[in-house]
Parts: sequence; C-alpha cells; structure tokens
Amino acid sequence: MGQKWEILDTQVHVPVERLTVSYSRSSGPGGQHVNKVNTKAEVRFHVHTAEWIPEDVRQKIVEKNKSRINKAGELLVTSEVSRSQRRNLSDCLQKISAIIGEASERPREPSAADIALRAARIEKRNKERLKQKKILSAVKNSRQVDFD
Repeated sequence: MGQKWEILDTQVHVPVERLTVSYSRSSGPGGQHVNKVNTKAEVRFHVHTAEWIPEDVRQKIVEKNKSRINKAGELLVTSEVSRSQRRNLSDCLQKISAIIGEASERPREPSAADIALRAARIEKRNKERLKQKKILSAVKNSRQVDFD
C-alpha cells in the first residue's frame, strides 16, 4: 500500500522578476541557425532568500534538488528543447513550478481505519515472531543433553 499525498496548492505562481534569466547557444541539430542564435534558457534564483516560497517548502527543495543547486545556493534550471527563447523560458518556469509543487506535497493524515489496520498487522507480526521464537527454543532445548 503506497503512501498517499495531499497537494496543497496545485498552481504555483513564480514571480519572473525575482528570477535571473540568461540565454546561451543551444546544442543539437539546427544547422547554421543553432550557431547564430542564443535559444538555450537558463533560469536561476537563490533558494534561501526566495521569500515567495514558504520556509518548509524551501528546505524540501534544497533536500530534493541538491544536484541542481550551485555553491552560491542558487537553483539552476535549463531548457533547450525548442528553437525559441520564449518556449524554453516557459519550459524552465514550468520546471520550477513543478519542483515547488512537488516540494509542497504533504503526506495525508492516516484515517482511523488505516491506524487500526496497521495495529492489527503489527500485532499479527509479533504473535508470529513469538511463535517462531518458542519453536526455535524448543528445538534448542531438545538438543541439550542431561548430565544428571
């Protein structure tokens, strides 16, 4: 049984004015066009000072995206899926929104039925463990030799 999650806010507003956007040359096919135009979008923002994100969500972002955060503490997202700067920028914003949305998810509270089911399973496991322990103890006792 997998753990169910509750999403608090599905649409995350990312203020573009708080982001640092830069463009560079993209790799891949495109002929002469790819060598002339800066279409690869690179968006970064400092995670610890982003007050538009709640503190607990910021901490989860840092935990889950260690490989995307540089030494300066900036979350770096790049996109070069399109030959258009605008589409690549929008793809980066969608990625940031998805990262924030994923970090905003909270595990739902277990219901009374879930708690009861878990308690019953633990009790059954303990009974089975004690039963196996008694069987093993009896086997070991039967191996002992009486010296009387």
